[in-house]
Amino acid sequence: MRTPPVLAARREDPVVSWTAAIGVALLALVLRLWNLGEPRQFQFDETYYAKDAWSLANHGYVREYVEGADEKILDGTTDGLWQSDPSMIVHPEVGKWLIALGERIFGMDPFGWRFASAVVGALMVLVMVRLVRRMTRSTMLGVVAGLLLMFDGLHFVLSRLALLDIFLAFFTLCAVSCVVADRDWYRARLAALAPEPVTSGWGPVRGLLWRPWLLGAGVFFGLAVGTKWTAAYPLAAFGLLVWAWSAGARRAHGVRRPVLRSALVDGVPAFAWMVLVALVVYVASWTGWLVHADEYEKSLSSTQYTQFEAERPCDEDGNEANDDDSGARWPTATEPDASGPGEVAQSLRSLWSYHQDLFTFHTHYLNCSEHDYASKPAGWLLMNRPVGVAADVDIQPGTRGCEAPEGSDCLRQVLLIGTPVLWWGGVLALLVAVTTWIGARDWRAGVAVVGTASTWLPWLQYDDRPIFLFYISLALPFVVLAIVLAMGRLIGPSRVPTTRRTVGVVVSGSFLVLVMLNFAWFWPIFTNGLLTHGDWLDRIWFQRWI
Repeated sequence: MRTPPVLAARREDPVVSWTAAIGVALLALVLRLWNLGEPRQFQFDETYYAKDAWSLANHGYVREYVEGADEKILDGTTDGLWQSDPSMIVHPEVGKWLIALGERIFGMDPFGWRFASAVVGALMVLVMVRLVRRMTRSTMLGVVAGLLLMFDGLHFVLSRLALLDIFLAFFTLCAVSCVVADRDWYRARLAALAPEPVTSGWGPVRGLLWRPWLLGAGVFFGLAVGTKWTAAYPLAAFGLLVWAWSAGARRAHGVRRPVLRSALVDGVPAFAWMVLVALVVYVASWTGWLVHADEYEKSLSSTQYTQFEAERPCDEDGNEANDDDSGARWPTATEPDASGPGEVAQSLRSLWSYHQDLFTFHTHYLNCSEHDYASKPAGWLLMNRPVGVAADVDIQPGTRGCEAPEGSDCLRQVLLIGTPVLWWGGVLALLVAVTTWIGARDWRAGVAVVGTASTWLPWLQYDDRPIFLFYISLALPFVVLAIVLAMGRLIGPSRVPTTRRTVGVVVSGSFLVLVMLNFAWFWPIFTNGLLTHGDWLDRIWFQRWI
């Protein structure tokens, strides 16, 4: 008789599994904190988020800053750099509040504004280990998943930058972990409420309305959307998956027409726990904005985004034509200031108008823009076009430690690119996951497929505007999950030594070692290391990577 997976999991000491998970996360934290303050400059979009975060922490809302603020900040000056007018930020504020926390602790310098990313990157490794441990009932596979995530270059570099994407990925992974935990909870609760097969009716209803893990998922999805709107896609996808899992559990207990019945008795409560809770958390994350709504109404109620028409042609300079002088403003900008509950309602209406401007910006304003590091999302899984976030070039031999041969030079670079061996292997693993989900009906493979699809495919509709490779970081945990599930199938469930198990362990272990070696090889271009020009070219494998 086969031992149920849950019983098999209990044989593993929880102290051992948690110690392993924490140990991997601490190693990830050490790697990410190492030399975190270098390069001592604003890298890529850090110039926006670091200053926005400081403004949030010190003024309660994001203010405009004076020209030359970057140089003064790097010189140690923070006074007199922020103006009184609010800034038109185009992403929500949760991630910037976390960046601000690091700045408050360590100061307005590169280490301070990158600290929160490093901590969250390490915590993400911990969550990855525990998620895979829950799904596979194997501490070993959980640790492997954590190591793969830890040694991915995209995740590593994002954990050392004051950008929003590492926070987005972390909150989304936490939300999905709660969804998976809810699947276990729901089935255990259903079995307890209906120990015998359901011969008629709907099956248990009242006892399944309270879904604590879905409440957690709603909170984390709210924080994820409060970091970047793209988290709304996996929220919708995993909401549908919760419905499908609930219907499948009811079918297994004998409920007839479970899909339709589950839509009502499971889908509606799940919508409330996930979507409505996420909406409340999201709106709450804009508290600083709402408190200062009057400032935004005065300064930003009539902007280029509000007056923008969706199909404007590009002008001769490649910019979006904008000759609309209609002077359109938010309705709240011309209304008398309300008080009490009316003021709250008025501020929320202003926030809605602001969101309409942001939506116009994201969907149309960048249509005519270009960027050297922009790439097509169709090739992201293959690492088609990395993003250079910092570079110090033309370092001559004999200066600043450069030991290049005569006629050559040295350089330092930070490149946002995933560990190629991991991602290329992940593409194959995702193909296996698709066939496993459809053919073997393995729900775990469905998590990998749905997670990757919902975080990657929506970008295909925006490939006519500048978008970047590191946006695929949101899919990374699901790519890692697909790889680990493939490893588990190769090794097999039995611990008895067999040829299959030996081959599976060798292949899986070899892949992990290759990923670690590949990461080590790219280490200098992940960490701003000094390289001769020839050594740098040895790591730039394709012309499109330059």
